[in-house]
Amino acid sequence: MRVFAHQPVLLNEVLAVLAVQPGEICVDATVGGGGHARRLAECAGSDGMLIGLDQDEMALAAAEEALTGAPCRVKLLRGNFRRLDLLLSLAEIPQVDVVLMDIGVSSHQLDEEERGFTYRTDAPLDMRMDRSLRRTAADLVRELSQEELTRIIREYGEERWAARIAEFIVKERQKGSITTTGQLVQIIKAAVPAGARREGPHPARRTFQALRIAVNEELDALSQGLDAALKVLRPGGRLAVITFHSLEDRIVKERFRDWARDCTCPKEWPVCQCGGKESKVELITRKPLLPSKEELAENPRARSAKLRAVRKR
Repeated sequence: MRVFAHQPVLLNEVLAVLAVQPGEICVDATVGGGGHARRLAECAGSDGMLIGLDQDEMALAAAEEALTGAPCRVKLLRGNFRRLDLLLSLAEIPQVDVVLMDIGVSSHQLDEEERGFTYRTDAPLDMRMDRSLRRTAADLVRELSQEELTRIIREYGEERWAARIAEFIVKERQKGSITTTGQLVQIIKAAVPAGARREGPHPARRTFQALRIAVNEELDALSQGLDAALKVLRPGGRLAVITFHSLEDRIVKERFRDWARDCTCPKEWPVCQCGGKESKVELITRKPLLPSKEELAENPRARSAKLRAVRKR
């Protein structure tokens, strides 16, 4: 088993937008290997507190080691950030000053072959970030209809060959179980025309992304997690979210925009009909912050990262 290493993405930008002050309570809702969390803890100082949350037990073990000797109080909680408000309530922490959410699969999970996230090696077709979840990617491939597989691969993977890939999966599973990443990769390669395979990323990349999102219910979790984060922030608190593909970024952008909007009535209406809605946040970033050329040279996996942040009114 590999050591759970974590190279924090957009670290300088995260520290700048969150501007953690001594004595503040910070939540890293995807603590991973503790890279971001360690720096947040240093900013919070001896009077502050760092709460690290993750659904992966291996990530929490790594974070505990990374945060050893941190200058502030540290509390680690296991769970999905979609339940952030409940988890903090159970820990008797009603409000916090800062929440960071770093969305998606970690580098460690990609590199840990037996987790089944990667299409580059043959391994069990799993893809669960939280291994207590019931359904694996193999279960989805076995149980879902061709229509539902098509929808998932098209919507979550933005794959142009979704219908053809789903068709090939259904035909192949009639011959026998599809239980490994290697089997699925071969099916996808057979489904995607040769010309398309020669262009762009690995032909299995989008389908694997789609199945991972479906297994972990990532988009629903993100939507619920954003609302939970806003709920636990005290006035003036900051929320920063790092996303890695367009579906995630769209959810964050639209939610932040909605929170920042005042009266929603058309400008031509003479009298407000929406009840005088007031904005819940102010945007810290009007456009997403992207990795620098220097960061991309050191960490190519950061290439699709985008950072957005808001401050609660």
